Amino acid sequence: MRVVFDPVAGPLLETLAQVATTRGMIVEYGWLSEAPTPYPLFTAISKWLDIRAYTVMEIVSIPEKFEEGKKYVIDRVKSGVFRPKIAKTFRFEDVVEAYRYLESNAQIGKVVVEVRG
Repeated sequence: MRVVFDPVAGPLLETLAQVATTRGMIVEYGWLSEAPTPYPLFTAISKWLDIRAYTVMEIVSIPEKFEEGKKYVIDRVKSGVFRPKIAKTFRFEDVVEAYRYLESNAQIGKVVVEVRG
């Protein structure tokens, strides 16, 4: 795999490093595992891996980057390049049902709660 996105971290990082291609990249963007995350030094060196941590704060904490990111997404949604997949839409009055649906993990795509003013 050329690029690996990992929201879990923990000891699985070593396995991800082993299956990554030479010159691959692993992006750690969460820590769902409560176990320590040892850095796979020897695998990273031998395969020239780029292993980095990411947080959305890299973008949203810098006003210029945040505006650039918003424009990028909005332009592509408007042009049809990005087409969000909607799993299900709920009325605001049914927000509890929407939450239960999210908890079921049955959705493929976004869950939308409509708020009408």
